[in-house]
This record gives sequence, C-alpha cells and structure tokens, in this order.
Amino acid sequence: MKEIKAIIRPNKLPALRDALVAMPGFPGMTVTKVEGCSAPSRHVTARTKIKDELTDYTPKVRVEIVAPDEVADTIFQLVTEVAQTGHYGDGLTWITDVQRAAFIFKTTPGPD
Repeated sequence: MKEIKAIIRPNKLPALRDALVAMPGFPGMTVTKVEGCSAPSRHVTARTKIKDELTDYTPKVRVEIVAPDEVADTIFQLVTEVAQTGHYGDGLTWITDVQRAAFIFKTTPGPD
C-alpha cells in the first residue's frame, strides 16, 4: 500500500475531488486545512518588514489518500495534473510506503 499526500491550493479541491471520485478504485481521502510558505529562494520580492515575514503564509489544503499499489501511481498523476495552475505555490505531491493499514469500524454486534 502507498500513502499519497498533497498540499494544494484550496480552489483546486473541488475539481480534484470530482476527478478522484470518478476514478475506478478510488479508496477515499482525508482533507485538512493547512497554511504554508514556499522556500525563501522562490520569493520574487524581498521582504522588508518583520510583519511580512511573520504573515507570509498562504492557505492550502492537505489531501491524504491510502491506496493499493495498483492505483497509487494513477492517483499521484491525477492529483499532480488537476492541482497545477502553472504558478509558484501550486503545492507538492509525494508518495510513501505504508507498512500496515486497517479500517476502523465495528463488524459484529455487541457492546461498545
């Protein structure tokens, strides 16, 4: 199994969700609101005030998907294609190996 994570622009989430839900074998996803900043070398303009340095975070969303190996590369490619705008700050996508995963749900009736 693989875990696909992506940090993307919030306005790209609806299109990504639609594309993923339409994909056969899509296992579901978790979405979290996050904030981040790019590496200093990517800034075009120099910061002159400490306030600018402390508030230079932009809203993003983190998408996390645990998927079987057979569909992980397809999901990775789909996320990368749908989330891009061609500008700095589009985000980042990566895959890591998952040693073990299990769904947490009650399978038999009984006390909680």
